[in-house]
Amino acid sequence: MKYVGIHTQQVRNNVKSILLLCCFPLIVIGMVWIFFALLEYFGTGRDPYGNPIPMDWDEVNEWFVQFIPIVLIVVSVWFLIAYIINDEIIRHATQAVPLKRKDNMRVYNIVENLCMAGGMNMPKVYVVEDPQLNAYASGISENTYAVTVTRGLLNKLNDEELAGVIGHELTHIRNRDTRVLIVSIVFVGIFSMVAEIAFRMFLNSGSRRSNNSKGNSFLIGIVIAAVLAFIAYIFALLTRFAISRKREFMADAGGAELCGNPLALASALRKISNDPGLNNVSRADVAQLFIERPKKMEQGFFESAFSELFSTHPDTKKRIAYLEQF
Repeated sequence: MKYVGIHTQQVRNNVKSILLLCCFPLIVIGMVWIFFALLEYFGTGRDPYGNPIPMDWDEVNEWFVQFIPIVLIVVSVWFLIAYIINDEIIRHATQAVPLKRKDNMRVYNIVENLCMAGGMNMPKVYVVEDPQLNAYASGISENTYAVTVTRGLLNKLNDEELAGVIGHELTHIRNRDTRVLIVSIVFVGIFSMVAEIAFRMFLNSGSRRSNNSKGNSFLIGIVIAAVLAFIAYIFALLTRFAISRKREFMADAGGAELCGNPLALASALRKISNDPGLNNVSRADVAQLFIERPKKMEQGFFESAFSELFSTHPDTKKRIAYLEQF
């Protein structure tokens, strides 16, 4: 893979953040309009002679104009809240706790030396009390940037290997990867919640189903909402995964440059790949932040069939081979 300069990568990721922010409301607007169009199409029925009743596009647009401001306001408030408290959400999901300097001078010395080498401010440092090996970077600003490592990583990697991993995570911060990923995580979370709400409404609609037109219209509306939410969710997932794969290669290159020892990072990736994970984390959106996909989140049949499309991380062997070319 061709190496890209730090400034270029920062600019690219900032542009990606802006594009994601612009695409998201467009997707929401499109899904809302299609929802009312399909609802009108399936709800028109037929006249007494059995002929299909033409769609009333004016009615579709009228419903769309009435509801879209409410939808955008709700989604915007939802996004802002999730964006602001993303650190708390991630720390709660991983059960990370602050690592004090007096508790582990080794880690702080490595982080400080790498930050000085990269001309960066010192991020916060957290630890997850888990025997498995993993690490991740998080945050959207200088006040929230953080590097988190597992206890297993600290115990099983030597100083050079640990420096390579921390350099990898610091590169995510320096390249603004964490900001892009957190934006995408929030988007996918919103789509996922909408799909779940629509699905639950569908399951709970049994008591409302009847042979009359109201019951049928309600059921049709729920099915349409579920399908549209699923389509939007898949679209957002594909965007998130594509961003995630590319950023791992770039972070490997930056981490190798920061620590000055590409082979040490390659060695660390080998060890991590043998025992990756965080036992207490079940959220796939948070897991995409990790340096290695947890083993317990093995891909199912659908993901395996389209592994390159749905994978959040590139193949570890490819990453190691890439580092060994330095």
